[in-house]
Amino acid sequence: MKTLQKEEAVATLKSIGTVNNSSFTLSFSGLMVFEEAETTTDLHLYSVIGILMEKRWALRRLSAIMSVGFGVGMVYYGMPLALGNLPFNLYWNVTLNAVSEVPASLIAFFFIERLDRKSSVLGFTVTSGVCSIMCVVIGEEWESVKIWLELISFFCTCTAFEILLIYTIELFPTTVRNSAMAMVRQALVFGGVFCPVIVAMGRGNGYLSYGIFGAVIISCAMFVGCLPETKGEKLCDTMEEEENKQMRVRSGSSLGLGLGLGLP
Repeated sequence: MKTLQKEEAVATLKSIGTVNNSSFTLSFSGLMVFEEAETTTDLHLYSVIGILMEKRWALRRLSAIMSVGFGVGMVYYGMPLALGNLPFNLYWNVTLNAVSEVPASLIAFFFIERLDRKSSVLGFTVTSGVCSIMCVVIGEEWESVKIWLELISFFCTCTAFEILLIYTIELFPTTVRNSAMAMVRQALVFGGVFCPVIVAMGRGNGYLSYGIFGAVIISCAMFVGCLPETKGEKLCDTMEEEENKQMRVRSGSSLGLGLGLGLP
């Protein structure tokens, strides 16, 4: 069917050239190249996952970023559910949490070119975890501070959420980027699956839910150390191009280390 369509397209082009009395040579090999490229890039979801699993560097990146996404997702979806555990007006708490998402999005939008991906994700997630744990640690005499700690924690989580998605886009080449993004989004949502149970536990045990949120997001944030920095890096189209870029980075690092040590 494709061959017949190709022959019809060639015949149409020739007839156009005859009508216009123009002499031109057309290299139809480009059509074959286009057809082959279209065939090779027609990848299904499971074949893309297979490619990610075959490459150790891609599997390491995917596992690390999904682990971070799991922790961020648990806090992002869980904290609004746990607001009823705080000794404040629930409606005001929900409103303030919703408003805190606006500056988080603005920071990601206006300052993403200046922010290092690794340090930003790590800093915001650790800050969120510390503030969440502080909601459990501080005593009853500091109850007015707890709402501000919760707001800071949720704000940092929202900012980390925004940067994490941009970070995921930059970590993977074009051929597998959509599938990697889909899996990271699934990890984010999967983290939210456990939130109702954790919130229910917190209702019977004071601020236990915030302690779990803080411990989980800090633990998951440590996987950022397994990921490379992508700020200012060129986005690659294929897995081979990404591997070549890694080899150039490693060779450049080795050369710089050798020059620093005075080696020939």
